Amino acid sequence: QVQLAESGGGLVQAGGSLRLSCAASGRTSSDYVWGWFRRAPGKEREFVSATRWNGASTIYADSAKGRFTISRDRAKNTVYLQMNSLKPEDTAVYYCAVAVRWVASRMFLERQYDYWGQGTQVTVSS
Repeated sequence: QVQLAESGGGLVQAGGSLRLSCAASGRTSSDYVWGWFRRAPGKEREFVSATRWNGASTIYADSAKGRFTISRDRAKNTVYLQMNSLKPEDTAVYYCAVAVRWVASRMFLERQYDYWGQGTQVTVSS
């Protein structure tokens, strides 16, 4: 079992930055995949970014490319999502997730992920 805890959400003005953290406890593996998703009000949860814990691959949604960066700290068993140039449309609850297997063509799918955090709210004001 893997337990995930997100933090770092909050209220920020458009153009600002936030860094989300996802700390994992329990049994983890270097083969695992760490992902970020978000759910905006009235919308389905959508993929943001994912990275393999071994650093071999990282992917981003088009909406995140050039503005968001996913990174990891092995010593802290923590993954981060650095979000810059935030826009009001980035307002959402952001979720951290872990998949036990990397499938390149499927990591944007919720069903690929085995463990989920509770989410952290990000609100971007205009």
